[in-house]
Amino acid sequence: MDSAVARRCNRVLEPLHSALYFAPEQDEHLFEVGIRKGRMSYFASRSAPMGPVGPSVVTATFYNFNPELIAKYIPRAWTLASATEVVEARFSAVDALYRRLLGAEVIESAELAELAGLAREATEGARPEGRPLYAGHADLDWPTEPHLVLWHSITLLREYRGDGHIAVLLGAELDGLSALITHSATGKGFTAQAAQVTRGWSPEQWAEGSAALRERGVLDEAGALTEQGSALRNGVEAETDRLSLPVWAHLGAEKADRLTDLGRKLRAVALAAGAFPEGTFGK
Repeated sequence: MDSAVARRCNRVLEPLHSALYFAPEQDEHLFEVGIRKGRMSYFASRSAPMGPVGPSVVTATFYNFNPELIAKYIPRAWTLASATEVVEARFSAVDALYRRLLGAEVIESAELAELAGLAREATEGARPEGRPLYAGHADLDWPTEPHLVLWHSITLLREYRGDGHIAVLLGAELDGLSALITHSATGKGFTAQAAQVTRGWSPEQWAEGSAALRERGVLDEAGALTEQGSALRNGVEAETDRLSLPVWAHLGAEKADRLTDLGRKLRAVALAAGAFPEGTFGK
Protein backbone atom coordinates (compact mmCIF):
# COMPACT_ATOMS: atom_id res chain seq x y z
CA MET A 1 0.00 0.00 0.00
CA ASP A 2 1.23 3.50 -0.89
CA SER A 3 2.08 5.38 2.30
CA ALA A 4 0.26 8.42 0.86
CA VAL A 5 -2.92 6.65 1.96
CA ALA A 6 -1.84 7.21 5.56
CA ARG A 7 -1.56 10.97 5.05
CA ARG A 8 -4.85 11.20 3.18
CA CYS A 9 -6.78 9.33 5.86
CA ASN A 10 -5.18 11.41 8.60
CA ARG A 11 -6.10 14.69 6.91
CA VAL A 12 -9.70 13.58 6.56
CA LEU A 13 -10.13 12.37 10.14
CA GLU A 14 -7.92 14.77 12.13
CA PRO A 15 -10.41 17.69 12.24
CA LEU A 16 -13.04 15.37 13.72
CA HIS A 17 -10.70 14.87 16.67
CA SER A 18 -9.02 18.24 17.12
CA ALA A 19 -12.28 20.21 16.96
CA LEU A 20 -12.74 19.33 20.63
CA TYR A 21 -9.73 21.43 21.63
CA PHE A 22 -11.38 24.57 20.26
CA ALA A 23 -14.86 23.82 21.58
CA PRO A 24 -16.56 25.26 24.68
CA GLU A 25 -17.90 21.78 25.48
CA GLN A 26 -14.49 20.59 26.64
CA ASP A 27 -14.10 23.39 29.17
CA GLU A 28 -17.69 23.08 30.34
CA HIS A 29 -17.68 19.33 30.98
CA LEU A 30 -14.23 19.22 32.57
CA PHE A 31 -15.09 22.19 34.76
CA GLU A 32 -17.97 20.15 36.16
CA VAL A 33 -15.47 17.65 37.61
CA GLY A 34 -13.12 20.34 38.93
CA ILE A 35 -10.68 21.09 36.10
CA ARG A 36 -10.02 24.77 35.41
CA LYS A 37 -11.09 26.10 32.03
CA GLY A 38 -8.53 26.88 29.34
CA ARG A 39 -5.11 25.30 29.07
CA MET A 40 -5.53 23.02 32.07
CA SER A 41 -8.56 21.51 30.39
CA TYR A 42 -6.54 20.61 27.30
CA PHE A 43 -3.49 19.21 29.09
CA ALA A 44 -5.56 17.19 31.54
CA SER A 45 -8.03 15.81 29.01
CA ARG A 46 -5.45 14.57 26.54
CA SER A 47 -3.02 13.15 29.10
CA ALA A 48 -5.59 11.62 31.49
CA PRO A 49 -5.69 8.24 29.68
CA MET A 50 -2.05 7.78 30.78
CA GLY A 51 -3.04 8.33 34.42
CA PRO A 52 -2.01 11.20 36.74
CA VAL A 53 1.34 11.74 35.03
CA GLY A 54 3.77 14.55 35.75
CA PRO A 55 4.71 17.51 33.55
CA SER A 56 7.75 15.79 32.04
CA VAL A 57 5.62 12.97 30.65
CA VAL A 58 3.19 15.46 29.12
CA THR A 59 6.09 17.44 27.65
CA ALA A 60 7.58 14.27 26.18
CA THR A 61 4.37 13.02 24.59
CA PHE A 62 2.86 16.34 23.49
CA TYR A 63 6.33 17.47 22.30
CA ASN A 64 5.87 20.97 20.88
CA PHE A 65 4.54 22.79 23.95
CA ASN A 66 6.68 25.03 26.12
CA PRO A 67 7.53 22.87 29.18
CA GLU A 68 7.11 25.92 31.41
CA LEU A 69 3.51 26.23 30.25
CA ILE A 70 2.72 22.58 30.96
CA ALA A 71 4.22 22.80 34.45
CA LYS A 72 1.71 25.52 35.37
CA TYR A 73 -1.16 23.05 35.07
CA ILE A 74 0.25 19.55 35.49
CA PRO A 75 0.29 17.94 38.07
CA ARG A 76 -2.03 20.47 39.76
CA ALA A 77 -4.91 19.20 37.63
CA TRP A 78 -4.80 15.84 39.41
CA THR A 79 -5.39 17.53 42.76
CA LEU A 80 -8.69 18.85 41.39
CA ALA A 81 -10.03 15.75 39.64
CA SER A 82 -8.95 12.17 39.12
CA ALA A 83 -7.70 11.00 35.74
CA THR A 84 -10.72 8.67 35.52
CA GLU A 85 -13.12 11.56 36.09
CA VAL A 86 -11.36 13.58 33.41
CA VAL A 87 -11.61 10.75 30.87
CA GLU A 88 -15.34 10.37 31.54
CA ALA A 89 -15.88 14.12 31.26
CA ARG A 90 -13.99 14.17 27.98
CA PHE A 91 -16.29 11.59 26.43
CA SER A 92 -19.28 13.60 27.66
CA ALA A 93 -17.80 16.69 26.01
CA VAL A 94 -17.32 14.84 22.72
CA ASP A 95 -20.92 13.66 22.83
CA ALA A 96 -22.15 17.24 23.26
CA LEU A 97 -19.77 18.59 20.61
CA TYR A 98 -20.73 16.06 17.96
CA ARG A 99 -24.41 16.62 18.61
CA ARG A 100 -23.91 20.35 18.10
CA LEU A 101 -21.68 20.14 15.02
CA LEU A 102 -23.23 17.17 13.25
CA GLY A 103 -26.83 17.10 14.43
CA ALA A 104 -29.01 14.18 15.43
CA GLU A 105 -29.76 13.05 11.87
CA VAL A 106 -26.08 12.62 10.99
CA ILE A 107 -25.20 11.03 14.34
CA GLU A 108 -27.93 8.44 13.88
CA SER A 109 -27.11 7.80 10.21
CA ALA A 110 -25.94 4.52 8.74
CA GLU A 111 -22.99 6.32 7.11
CA LEU A 112 -21.62 7.52 10.45
CA ALA A 113 -21.98 4.04 11.90
CA GLU A 114 -20.16 2.62 8.87
CA LEU A 115 -17.36 5.16 9.23
CA ALA A 116 -17.04 4.32 12.92
CA GLY A 117 -16.76 0.64 12.10
CA LEU A 118 -14.07 1.23 9.49
CA ALA A 119 -12.04 3.48 11.78
CA ARG A 120 -12.26 0.96 14.59
CA GLU A 121 -11.16 -1.83 12.28
CA ALA A 122 -8.11 0.23 11.30
CA THR A 123 -7.09 0.55 14.95
CA GLU A 124 -6.79 -3.22 15.14
CA GLY A 125 -3.59 -2.91 13.11
CA ALA A 126 -1.87 -0.77 15.76
CA ARG A 127 0.62 -2.00 18.33
CA PRO A 128 1.66 -0.10 21.48
CA GLU A 129 5.44 -0.54 21.39
CA GLY A 130 7.13 2.87 21.38
CA ARG A 131 3.75 4.66 21.23
CA PRO A 132 3.09 5.87 24.80
CA LEU A 133 0.27 8.33 24.17
CA TYR A 134 -1.50 5.89 21.86
CA ALA A 135 -1.03 3.11 24.42
CA GLY A 136 -2.65 5.14 27.19
CA HIS A 137 -5.74 5.73 25.07
CA ALA A 138 -5.79 2.14 23.82
CA ASP A 139 -6.19 0.87 27.39
CA LEU A 140 -9.51 2.70 27.78
CA ASP A 141 -12.77 0.81 27.46
CA TRP A 142 -14.56 1.24 24.16
CA PRO A 143 -17.73 3.34 24.18
CA THR A 144 -20.88 1.86 22.67
CA GLU A 145 -22.57 4.68 20.75
CA PRO A 146 -21.35 4.90 17.13
CA HIS A 147 -20.37 8.57 17.25
CA LEU A 148 -18.27 7.96 20.36
CA VAL A 149 -16.76 4.83 18.81
CA LEU A 150 -15.81 7.05 15.88
CA TRP A 151 -14.23 9.64 18.18
CA HIS A 152 -12.26 7.06 20.12
CA SER A 153 -11.09 5.33 16.94
CA ILE A 154 -9.92 8.59 15.42
CA THR A 155 -8.15 9.49 18.65
CA LEU A 156 -6.29 6.18 18.67
CA LEU A 157 -5.28 6.58 15.02
CA ARG A 158 -4.23 10.16 15.62
CA GLU A 159 -2.12 9.47 18.69
CA TYR A 160 -0.58 6.41 17.03
CA ARG A 161 0.54 8.59 14.15
CA GLY A 162 1.66 11.33 16.52
CA ASP A 163 3.90 9.03 18.54
CA GLY A 164 5.59 7.92 15.34
CA HIS A 165 5.91 11.53 14.23
CA ILE A 166 7.81 12.41 17.40
CA ALA A 167 10.24 9.57 16.77
CA VAL A 168 10.89 10.94 13.28
CA LEU A 169 11.37 14.49 14.59
CA LEU A 170 13.96 13.25 17.06
CA GLY A 171 15.79 11.53 14.23
CA ALA A 172 15.70 14.76 12.23
CA GLU A 173 17.13 16.70 15.21
CA LEU A 174 14.07 18.92 15.47
CA ASP A 175 13.11 19.66 19.06
CA GLY A 176 9.58 20.70 19.96
CA LEU A 177 9.99 24.39 19.15
CA SER A 178 11.94 23.75 15.93
CA ALA A 179 9.33 21.25 14.82
CA LEU A 180 6.58 23.79 15.43
CA ILE A 181 8.38 26.62 13.64
CA THR A 182 9.16 24.54 10.57
CA HIS A 183 5.66 23.11 10.42
CA SER A 184 4.17 26.60 10.57
CA ALA A 185 6.55 27.63 7.79
CA THR A 186 5.00 25.02 5.48
CA GLY A 187 1.73 26.97 5.60
CA LYS A 188 -0.20 23.73 6.16
CA GLY A 189 -0.62 23.84 9.93
CA PHE A 190 -1.02 26.49 12.59
CA THR A 191 -0.16 30.01 11.58
CA ALA A 192 2.94 31.25 13.38
CA GLN A 193 0.84 33.52 15.59
CA ALA A 194 -1.58 30.73 16.54
CA ALA A 195 1.29 28.33 17.16
CA GLN A 196 2.99 30.70 19.58
CA VAL A 197 -0.20 31.43 21.49
CA THR A 198 -1.52 27.89 21.75
CA ARG A 199 1.86 26.27 22.48
CA GLY A 200 3.04 28.87 24.97
CA TRP A 201 6.19 30.16 23.26
CA SER A 202 7.09 33.82 23.69
CA PRO A 203 8.06 36.00 20.69
CA GLU A 204 11.63 36.00 22.03
CA GLN A 205 11.76 32.21 22.21
CA TRP A 206 10.25 31.93 18.73
CA ALA A 207 12.84 34.38 17.39
CA GLU A 208 15.66 32.47 19.05
CA GLY A 209 14.43 29.18 17.64
CA SER A 210 14.07 30.71 14.19
CA ALA A 211 17.61 32.10 14.35
CA ALA A 212 18.98 28.64 15.12
CA LEU A 213 17.11 27.22 12.15
CA ARG A 214 18.50 29.96 9.89
CA GLU A 215 22.01 29.09 11.02
CA ARG A 216 21.27 25.48 10.19
CA GLY A 217 20.10 26.46 6.72
CA VAL A 218 16.51 25.36 7.29
CA LEU A 219 14.93 28.85 7.20
CA ASP A 220 15.80 31.88 5.10
CA GLU A 221 15.97 35.44 6.41
CA ALA A 222 12.24 35.94 5.81
CA GLY A 223 11.38 32.90 7.91
CA ALA A 224 10.41 30.71 4.96
CA LEU A 225 11.73 27.22 4.43
CA THR A 226 14.83 26.97 2.29
CA GLU A 227 15.25 24.18 -0.24
CA GLN A 228 17.06 22.25 2.50
CA GLY A 229 14.28 23.02 4.96
CA SER A 230 11.57 21.89 2.56
CA ALA A 231 13.43 18.66 1.94
CA LEU A 232 13.76 18.14 5.68
CA ARG A 233 10.03 18.67 6.33
CA ASN A 234 9.03 16.55 3.35
CA GLY A 235 11.24 13.77 4.62
CA VAL A 236 9.73 14.02 8.10
CA GLU A 237 6.21 13.77 6.74
CA ALA A 238 7.04 10.89 4.40
CA GLU A 239 8.63 8.89 7.21
CA THR A 240 5.69 9.68 9.50
CA ASP A 241 3.38 8.31 6.82
CA ARG A 242 5.47 5.17 6.55
CA LEU A 243 5.45 4.56 10.29
CA SER A 244 1.68 5.02 10.47
CA LEU A 245 0.97 2.74 7.53
CA PRO A 246 0.34 -0.50 9.52
CA VAL A 247 -3.16 0.57 10.57
CA TRP A 248 -4.17 1.39 7.00
CA ALA A 249 -2.55 -1.70 5.57
CA HIS A 250 -4.60 -3.68 8.08
CA LEU A 251 -7.77 -1.96 6.86
CA GLY A 252 -6.91 -2.45 3.19
CA ALA A 253 -6.99 -0.07 0.23
CA GLU A 254 -10.66 -0.51 -0.67
CA LYS A 255 -11.90 0.13 2.86
CA ALA A 256 -9.43 3.01 3.27
CA ASP A 257 -10.94 4.65 0.19
CA ARG A 258 -14.43 4.18 1.61
CA LEU A 259 -13.32 5.64 4.94
CA THR A 260 -11.89 8.65 3.11
CA ASP A 261 -15.12 9.27 1.21
CA LEU A 262 -17.28 9.02 4.32
CA GLY A 263 -14.83 11.04 6.39
CA ARG A 264 -14.76 13.90 3.90
CA LYS A 265 -18.52 14.25 4.07
CA LEU A 266 -18.52 14.30 7.85
CA ARG A 267 -15.58 16.69 8.01
CA ALA A 268 -17.40 19.08 5.66
CA VAL A 269 -20.44 19.11 7.95
CA ALA A 270 -18.28 19.83 11.00
CA LEU A 271 -16.31 22.60 9.31
CA ALA A 272 -19.46 24.22 7.96
CA ALA A 273 -20.83 24.26 11.51
CA GLY A 274 -17.81 26.30 12.69
CA ALA A 275 -15.59 23.63 14.19
CA PHE A 276 -12.54 25.95 14.22
CA PRO A 277 -12.02 29.69 14.70
CA GLU A 278 -10.99 31.62 11.61
CA GLY A 279 -7.28 32.30 11.23
CA THR A 280 -6.13 29.25 13.20
CA PHE A 281 -4.61 27.33 10.33
CA GLY A 282 -2.74 28.17 7.16
CA LYS A 283 -4.22 27.59 3.74
